[in-house]
Order: sequence, then C-alpha cells, then structure tokens
Amino acid sequence: MSQAMKILVIGGVAAGASCAARARRLCETAEITVLERGPDVSFANCGLPYHVGGEIPTRDLLAVQTPATLKGLLNLDVRTRCEAVRIDRAGKRVEAKNLVDGSSEWLSYDKLMLSPGAAPIRPPIPGIDDARVFTLRSLEDMDRVIAATEAGMRAVAIGAGFIGLEMADQLQRKGLSVELVELQKQVLPQLDAKMTMLLESELRHHEIGVTLGDGIECFVPTPDALECHLKSGKVLKADFVVLSMGVKPDTQIARDAGLTLGPRGHIVVDHFQRTSDPDIYAAGDAVETAELVFGDRIALPMGGPANRQGRIAADHMLRPGAAQPYPGSLGTAIVRVFDVAAGVTGWTEKRMREANKPCASVIVNDHQHATYFPGARPLTLKLVWDTRDGRVVGAQATGSEGIDKRLDVIAASIQGKATIDDLCHLELAYAPPFGSAKDIINLAGFAATNLRDGLFEQAGELPFGDAQIVDVRPKPVADAFPLTGSINIPFPTLRANLDKLDRSKPVITVCAFGKMSYFAARVLAQSGFDVKSFSGGIKGNIDPRSPAKLPTA
Repeated sequence: MSQAMKILVIGGVAAGASCAARARRLCETAEITVLERGPDVSFANCGLPYHVGGEIPTRDLLAVQTPATLKGLLNLDVRTRCEAVRIDRAGKRVEAKNLVDGSSEWLSYDKLMLSPGAAPIRPPIPGIDDARVFTLRSLEDMDRVIAATEAGMRAVAIGAGFIGLEMADQLQRKGLSVELVELQKQVLPQLDAKMTMLLESELRHHEIGVTLGDGIECFVPTPDALECHLKSGKVLKADFVVLSMGVKPDTQIARDAGLTLGPRGHIVVDHFQRTSDPDIYAAGDAVETAELVFGDRIALPMGGPANRQGRIAADHMLRPGAAQPYPGSLGTAIVRVFDVAAGVTGWTEKRMREANKPCASVIVNDHQHATYFPGARPLTLKLVWDTRDGRVVGAQATGSEGIDKRLDVIAASIQGKATIDDLCHLELAYAPPFGSAKDIINLAGFAATNLRDGLFEQAGELPFGDAQIVDVRPKPVADAFPLTGSINIPFPTLRANLDKLDRSKPVITVCAFGKMSYFAARVLAQSGFDVKSFSGGIKGNIDPRSPAKLPTA
C-alpha cells in the first residue's frame, strides 16, 4: 500500500485555501496541512471596506471558513497563528513556528504550496509609524480601522486606486469628512484618464476632497491632528489616515529558499504554478504569471486569479497528466463609488502605447437598456484593439448600471480572441428592461470597424488648434450648455448650412455622445471638408456635472 501524499500549504485566504480544498476533492487520503500566520484562514478580503462603512453589517459574513469548518468539511489540518519561517528544499521540509507559544517544529512534504500573499506598501517617510496611519489587508486591520473611526472625524486616504476609492466611499458613508490624495493626475490610474472623469465628478459631488498629481511627503503629529504634508506644500489635517498605495509580494521565504523571483520580487511560476523547484508550487498575490493577451509576464494581486491558480496547482500535484494549464491573467476589475461604477479588462490604451504595441481605440456612449424603457442610465465604453489583426485587447467602462455586464462580455471576448468585427455580431440578451437591440458593445464594434475602414477620423486630443468646431446638438441644448468657440448647426439642418463653414479650414464635429458627430462627419467628408469627429462626445470628455465647456488648452 502506497504512502499517503503529504501536501503542505503555506498561507490560506484565496490561493492556499483553494488549493487545499481542490486537493481534498481529488484525493481523500492525502495528508493536507495549512499554515496561516494570522488568526483567520479564509476570509473575504475584498469585502473589508464595506464592513468598515456598514454596508456589510455582520463581521461573521466575511469569515468564509474557520479551522473547525475546514476540518469538518474537508478534513484539513489547519494551523492558524503558525508561521512558516524556513524551507529545507533538500530535506523537503518546512520549519513552522507557533506564534502563540514560540515553539517550532519541522513539517515534511511531498508537495509544497506557497501562497504567502502580499503586504501593503508603507514607504519609509517621516511619521508613517504614527498610530493614526492605517492599512487595510486583513480582518484584524479592519477591526482596528473600525475601532479608530467615528462620525465627524477627518480622514485622509492616500492613493486613489481601487481600495482607496472604496475606502473614501465607505468612510464618507460612515460620516467622516474625507480627503483623497493621488500621486497621478487622475483617480484610478489603472484606467485611461478620460474614463475616470465621471468617478472624479462623483467624488466631488459627495464633498470628498480630491487632490491629484501630488504625493505624501511626511506625517507630522500635532496636539489636535495628524498633519499630512504633501510634496506640493499642501497640508491636510487628519484624525485618521488610510494608506492604499499598493502592495508588495511577501516572498522572503521563497528568496531564502533560492527559488527564482521576478524583477519585483514575485515568485516565477510556469503554466501549472510550479516554481523553479518542481515540488514547490505558488499562487496568488505573490506570484508572477503569464499575461493572457500577449503572454508577457504580469503580477496581479486579485482574488479571482488567486483562486483559479490554487485550483490548477492542486490539479497538477495530484493528476499531472490531466491538469489544464493556467491561461494567463487578464486583470478584469471594477469599483463602485457611490452611484458610479467603473472598471477595466485587459490592456488600456495607455499601457499599450507605453509597451510600443500597435493599437487604436474608440469611446462610445449609450444606455444600459432601451432608452424608451423607464430607468435608462447612460454608460461609456472604451474599446482598445490591436491594429495588426483587429483583435480586441482591452476595454473600460463607466456609468451607473450595466458596467459589469459589458466588462464581462468583453473579457470573455478577449479570452476567445475575438476581433472588432466579431463584436459587431455578438448576439446579446435583449429585452427593453435589460438591453438594446444594438448593445453598446455592438456600437463599439461598429465604431471600431468604421475607423479601421476609413469612414471617419477621430479628434481625440485637445486642443483643436485652428479647426472649426461644429456643435451638432439641438439648439436648446447648445444654448443651455454652450461650447466655447463653436458654431451650433443642429445635425438635421447641417446639409442646408454648409455655406456657413470655411472649406479651407479643418472641421471638428461635436455632439453629446459621439454618434451624431460621426453622422455629421460623414456628411461633411462627402461634401469635400477635411473633418474629424470628436471621439466619445462631450459626455466622454468633460465633467458631466459641469456646464458643457471644452477646454482650449
């Protein structure tokens, strides 16, 4: 009778717990031990901000599994408050330290799984160790934040990525006065700048202070506040500070064991999550994997990829001939800020251009369902594709409703290697309460193929120089929200008013959503004008809560 396989898992939460659970389902006789240095082995860390703000009312809802439930359900030996401190690869054993009593023991393994996760970045700046400066990564962190905050306090959130935005939203809902600081010149730097304007507007609408293009220099304690001194010289006073400046992989144990690491310290794994040691696997926030679209190397600290990677590692440990390789990470993500959602899947245009990959993009606007059905809400979609073959490589969306649906459809399309032509013909669920006969995804495909086929040119960057700006919106709308420096010729009257335009000068057509300006550009192009359509329309390029005014510089 063969000896039972010993599987040792370092780290719980997403990747480690997923690996252990899958391993048990595949092999009832395996000896599976999970080491977790914290008190909680499996919890919903993506839900932490929402319990801080009270939207998730009960803490227990975030504790997905406990050592006792994992023992009962899966017969796992789960040891919390137990830290793996050293890997002896030659002896195939791990030294584990009990953080409660300080004792240590060596645990042997046949297969080892590393899912140590990542730690919040805390840069070495003066004052960062002040007790009023918090991060949010675990249930313990969440408990400390809740204990330290109350309505009426002044909060400063450093970093306007996904977690920073969620925390700003939730702290404001809890009754705190919130200031948000971001080093980049836009909120949510993971998106292209134009696609974040609605988010920024929503933050300001809810009286959250937004400071962009500025970073934290130091924290200075005073008798009545913690002063946040920014690099610009601006000073914000806070009773509470939350850092959301990203994370770094917690991979010292892998480094000490001599495993191959990437340039930023992530554990390098193959398509089956194997490290440079074939008996040691790794998954989750600590690893570097293939990127799905082009195969580049990428590290994504996200729960979805971590769970899938953990499952693949267990498959390869126990049935290597049948295991399917990890296809790569796409980076699909979404955030909600009050009544606005925004998200991304795949590559942004900014990232494509920084990597010198040929691409083009369009921005389209429409509604989440038929406009004649009550409750239609506008949404904006940006589509990015590879100009060499028309393959869709990324998308971003923002609006009030239906954002997740569009991102999910395009994420699936990218994985299926769909082209912009394919998007034109996607047959999506349609009934007036749910969608439109021509979904915004179809419209993005139409716009992309029109651009590729030379049916129009885009004017996507400002300023426009000496071009004539033709506003083709209805006159009452143009009068109520005028565009500086433009001439208003409503589209139905355009053909009869061509003589109002100077044929020797280029023309930029502009409308609210981009569709009518495209129609106008087609009319003018076929009438001999040098014309471009303003990509995305006014709604896709200016603050939607402000009077319509295009910047001139």
